[in-house]
Amino acid sequence: MKRNFFIAGKLFICGALFSAALMFAQGCSSDPYKGYSFETGLYRQDIKTVAVPIWRRGDKVYRRDLEQQLTEALVKRIELDSPYKVADKSIADTMLEGTIVAVTQRVLSFNPSQGTPRDVELRIVVDFTWTDQRTGEILVQKKGFRAAGVYYPAGALAEDFSLGSADAVNHLAQLIVETMEKPW
Repeated sequence: MKRNFFIAGKLFICGALFSAALMFAQGCSSDPYKGYSFETGLYRQDIKTVAVPIWRRGDKVYRRDLEQQLTEALVKRIELDSPYKVADKSIADTMLEGTIVAVTQRVLSFNPSQGTPRDVELRIVVDFTWTDQRTGEILVQKKGFRAAGVYYPAGALAEDFSLGSADAVNHLAQLIVETMEKPW
């Protein structure tokens, strides 16, 4: 008797899973703009490569090597999160270039007993343009695009500006690569 219930239970679960799979497959479409789809459709199919020259620092940005860190983070993010490959400027379909416009720090909270900063927000502001080198068309252009990171300069595990800048740079690279997705 127990064996019959066990077999019936397995058949019920298999039937339910099969029915759910059929219902899901019927809702799918080969065109990502019409209903559900197994295709990603997030990125443009006509673009294969992106050139990422070293970004520039604005006149009022005095932090050295921040532009190299951002360029490296962008290259890694493009390779990791998008179908695009980073290529040399002379053969790439598109080019992503920009300028670090501002780097600011703001104390978020103070240690009440000592008056020292407990956590600090580091904000990086950039202007960038993603251009199709084949046609000259500007695909994305942003001014005043910003991202922030937080670091903790006090305490036993005190962090410095470089950790805060790494956090902000990585977050900024992620946001910039997200702008390279197709518009919805």
